[in-house]
Amino acid sequence: MNISIVGKQFELTEPIKSYIQNAFESLARYNLDIISGRCVVSADEKQGKKGFSAEFALNMARKDTIVIRQKDKDLYAAIDLAIDRAAKVLRREHDKMTTVKGKDDGKEVRARIGEEAIEGVDEIVPMELELYKPLEVEEALEKLKASDMQFYVFNDIDAKMRVIYKRADGKFGLY
Repeated sequence: MNISIVGKQFELTEPIKSYIQNAFESLARYNLDIISGRCVVSADEKQGKKGFSAEFALNMARKDTIVIRQKDKDLYAAIDLAIDRAAKVLRREHDKMTTVKGKDDGKEVRARIGEEAIEGVDEIVPMELELYKPLEVEEALEKLKASDMQFYVFNDIDAKMRVIYKRADGKFGLY
């Protein structure tokens, strides 16, 4: 990675340069193809208050350039905040590249389940789901009383999902 460090209206010292250099090196851990990095550090003085601005530009292969500007009263804080933001963006890019959605559409999982069923470890029996029609609370209460279940999930007349459950004191609760 080619690194360029520039100071505007500000004298860059060796410790500042090495700090920025280390900050750029910390971004290499995301294994993205960063072609070049540029840091522009400038001193701002508005209304008698001193401050610093750090701008990082990262040129990546086959991607857009990432530009991050950060201002702070302390130069090192501005650099740290900008690098944190850059790391967040690079981490997202890295996650996009490494996470492949819908790669095998579950074929591998189904194959493993089939192997386990053949070996007799566990058997998963597919079942058809019954279509749920909206229920009155009283109907759901009767279904819960008739079964040995602890709770019953249903859709009420207003199409809200509700849960009716048996309480420890023998009464029933409703969410």
